Amino acid sequence: MIDADSHNFPNLPLMKLSAWHKQQGDSVEWYEPLLHGFPNTPLDKVYISKVFRFTPDYPYYVNALEVSKGGSGYCISLENGKEVYHKENDNQLPYKVEHIYPDYSLYPKLAKDTAYGFMSRGCPRGCDFCHVEAKEGRMAYKVADLSEFWRGQKNIVLLDPNLIACKEWKDILQQLIDSHAWVDFSQGIDIRLMTEEKAEMIKRIRTKNIHFAWDRYGDKEKIIPRFKEFKQITQWDKRKLTVYVLTNFNTTIEQDLERIYILRDLGYWPYVMIYGKEHTRPGDTVRRMQRWVNMRAVFESVKRFEDYKTG
Repeated sequence: MIDADSHNFPNLPLMKLSAWHKQQGDSVEWYEPLLHGFPNTPLDKVYISKVFRFTPDYPYYVNALEVSKGGSGYCISLENGKEVYHKENDNQLPYKVEHIYPDYSLYPKLAKDTAYGFMSRGCPRGCDFCHVEAKEGRMAYKVADLSEFWRGQKNIVLLDPNLIACKEWKDILQQLIDSHAWVDFSQGIDIRLMTEEKAEMIKRIRTKNIHFAWDRYGDKEKIIPRFKEFKQITQWDKRKLTVYVLTNFNTTIEQDLERIYILRDLGYWPYVMIYGKEHTRPGDTVRRMQRWVNMRAVFESVKRFEDYKTG
């Protein structure tokens, strides 16, 4: 197995492939160039998985009879400022592998008492900066029960792109409530679809932090009342309320700062995400703004961006 991105976050497809191969009696391990490379006997098969399009391809020689590459990093490209999906490069897992219990032993530290997975896929939004519509469809739909990837672990990391847009949202939230595990909603919950009933159910889920997203500046009039209502219902403070703020796509710095200040005033933690960050430079204004906001101690002490000084 080769995790082209890093080993800082578990690669779910590799964990599922590992589980399936072990069921067939195969031996599975991480590929090491010095251990497995030339002139050693070629391995039967090597899988290379890449989640992010900006991650460089694996740079070393792969000594194997067969090499299989997959993941969003191989089927998504940035063209004319937009993410483009290439179906011909989308090497999807077979159904029997996609729905197998993952082999968490591949990541013993990251998966220590933690389960990772999707209960729903797809999103109805179709945003230009996101490839979910092209890859998974322009609607949210349930793909698994919690038991498919969770067996009593203390923590659950959900990867769903738009969970509460799924028509089975109540069933999904109830399973999370019943688990009594700590749930990390790693992707941005769509605050535009929040209702009192959904908020009341989310309030019953054990979570240290929930992530929302304010991607489009034009949603301001719709989004602010929903943020206020959610906070009023849950009575959670900002330590549990993070909002991803998309920048460098179709907004000005002034519009970015307006969203940041509004979120702070509402009692939420903004977290700046830079679109196409690999094409920006450390001294760019958007990069300085990201450092100011995302370093919480600094953001707390320096109230205005114009007062933020970098050494």
